[in-house]
Amino acid sequence: MNNAFPSNPFGGSGFGSGQGGPASAIFDAMEQLRKSFEQRPSGGSRMAKGDVRTAVLSLLTEKPMHGYQIINEIADRSGGSWKPSAGSVYPTLQLLADEGLIEAQEQNGRKTYSLTELGRAVAAEHTETPAPWESQSKSEGSHDNPRYSALPKAGVDLAAAAAAVGRSGSTEQVQQAVEILDEARRRLYSILAQD
Repeated sequence: MNNAFPSNPFGGSGFGSGQGGPASAIFDAMEQLRKSFEQRPSGGSRMAKGDVRTAVLSLLTEKPMHGYQIINEIADRSGGSWKPSAGSVYPTLQLLADEGLIEAQEQNGRKTYSLTELGRAVAAEHTETPAPWESQSKSEGSHDNPRYSALPKAGVDLAAAAAAVGRSGSTEQVQQAVEILDEARRRLYSILAQD
């Protein structure tokens, strides 16, 4: 039978248990919320490949690092406005190694990358220009701006709390949470309506 009604916007076929149940709906909604906060004010969400390369070289001038450290260091230094994916950092590391600019050493089960002499010379050529995370954070506003730090964190924390109630709360607790969230939504919109 062909169903004329659109599928449930919260995922799955309803709010029953199992796949497509309440937990699935809540996690889908949380993922949508998280993505809405991740959108960059400039509209772009990726830096150019050359910027990843420059960032890696710049960081490795300070000390040897493994890939995960590089990703987190860029995110920290950009105030969270740029966190390159493993899919952009690790191929860049491999390319830099192929070019003889970095070398990898196994330490504690991880590859730690450091600059070669040639890599230091190439990195030194870029010392006059700001690091990519500096230009990224400056072009998008200060990471101290609550629009880009406190508000997204509060929204994601609220979504996590709602998900926790959805996963383990009783029917009455879920209803109370819905009422609280509806009131919070109305109050947030009232902020925009103020002169």
